[in-house]
Amino acid sequence: MEKIDKLDLKILEIISNNARIPFKDVAAECGVSRAAIHQRVQRLIDMGVIIGSGYHVSPSSLGYNTCTYIGISLEKGSMYKAVCTELEKIPEVVECHFTTGPYTMLVKLFARDNSDLMDLLNNRIQEIPGVMSTETLISLNQSIKKEVPIGKPQAEKVPAMEEDWRKIKD
Repeated sequence: MEKIDKLDLKILEIISNNARIPFKDVAAECGVSRAAIHQRVQRLIDMGVIIGSGYHVSPSSLGYNTCTYIGISLEKGSMYKAVCTELEKIPEVVECHFTTGPYTMLVKLFARDNSDLMDLLNNRIQEIPGVMSTETLISLNQSIKKEVPIGKPQAEKVPAMEEDWRKIKD
């Protein structure tokens, strides 16, 4: 994998705070040309550092008022891929994770209301072959949502970047 340098970090910090910022503004803040920003962003996409961009739609504005996390226990962990394939067919499922701990999987979904949630659980998720049990946690309020920090790397893990980081912040 190619190295991410101090300019890449600065670009990532700027665009992760405002994905709609014009490249000309990023270029001005970084002191480089628009073409350089465009090339850097494309390289970061190609490297898999930037994995998406776009708009975030408020689920409640579309009638999805219940955000739910569901812990799923499977008969066997090896059934994960097959169960995940079935969960992917349910439009309300927005995330699925293979986990450690009491559940094999953790799923995030949005339902219109509790009745819709019950239908999704009883008639869709619990009917998937391999699903042994589920535990449902309803989110009452999302207090924090942000991207992973781009900020200062841990010096012991990336010692060469420590000096570069100080220059970026100054």
